[in-house]
Amino acid sequence: MEEILEKIGGLQKRLALLAEKLKIEERKAEIKTLEEEVSRPGFWDNREEAQKKTKLLALYQDQQREVEDLGERLSLLVELARSPEAASLQEDLQKELRELEKAMAKLEVRTYLAGKYDGCPAILSVHAGQGGTEAMDWAEMLKRMYLRFAEKKGWKVDVVEEIPGEEAGIKSVTLTIDGPFAYGYLKGEAGAHRLVRQSPFNADKLRQTSFALVEVLPEIEGVAEVPIPESDLEWDFFRASSRGGQNVQKVSTAVRLRHLPSEIAVTSQSERYQERNREIALNLLRAKLWQIEEAKREKEKRALKGEFKLAGWGNQIRSYVLHPYKMVKDLRTGYEVSDPFAVLDGELDGFIEAELKSLP
Repeated sequence: MEEILEKIGGLQKRLALLAEKLKIEERKAEIKTLEEEVSRPGFWDNREEAQKKTKLLALYQDQQREVEDLGERLSLLVELARSPEAASLQEDLQKELRELEKAMAKLEVRTYLAGKYDGCPAILSVHAGQGGTEAMDWAEMLKRMYLRFAEKKGWKVDVVEEIPGEEAGIKSVTLTIDGPFAYGYLKGEAGAHRLVRQSPFNADKLRQTSFALVEVLPEIEGVAEVPIPESDLEWDFFRASSRGGQNVQKVSTAVRLRHLPSEIAVTSQSERYQERNREIALNLLRAKLWQIEEAKREKEKRALKGEFKLAGWGNQIRSYVLHPYKMVKDLRTGYEVSDPFAVLDGELDGFIEAELKSLP
């Protein structure tokens, strides 16, 4: 029983450190202030600002609740381990201890999400690489993987733009993913993803290697963060693509936005209203301009260190092998699993946690 009590003590110390890193005591005062703001008359007059504050309040409340719940469970475990019935409860105590260790490890991952934009929604794009139908099918498989991952997290996903393949799959897709720390969790997914399998599009079922590129950007809404003069923008409006029937677009609600200095063009056609598509397109453009500046800073930093590498297909981050054996391996962290179908069904937590923990 002493061993169990020692493990519980270790978890209690970890929890105290975790509460300090997450600033739980400071958050209590912020929660109180936000709760007072939310209850004031006229709070929802500025809907955009109100939504940001209610999201922040929910996030702080969830973190506080999780830490307090872990603390209560650990205290109860100490009582049971010291009770006269402890010997007969040893198996149950060990099981609860394992569950608490898992819950603690999951919450500890939050402490790695300290980047400026980690709390933002994510803009995730998948682009088929060379390889025709095979690559486009692989791009669609990745799209489904991220949709399933977001669904399991309870996050909201919108398809901003999708270009279908000629025979199967997709050429590209852009998703906006809104959930607590969506960008922080997903930013490590950016890079080339490699699939090895027997081709379903070849009568001889030959072994085929396909690539797809994943881009992940934060959705930056603040104009002050990435200012864009209106004179730098060129807008174009057109009818959104439709499969026909009663939902055929009769007005030009889709938006194409071009940034004249950089010649970056973005498109949004997911919403029924032109104004909302304008907002989405502007957020996409802000994210891409931010990415360019980040890449410049990173290049300069690596050049000073003498370790700059050009991003390309040779720098794939993960391999998914369905044939001749089954495995998914992250080439940066070495993390791997032997069930690729679970991964393709959205089980990405292990890969994401390993990547976050490996960051400097």
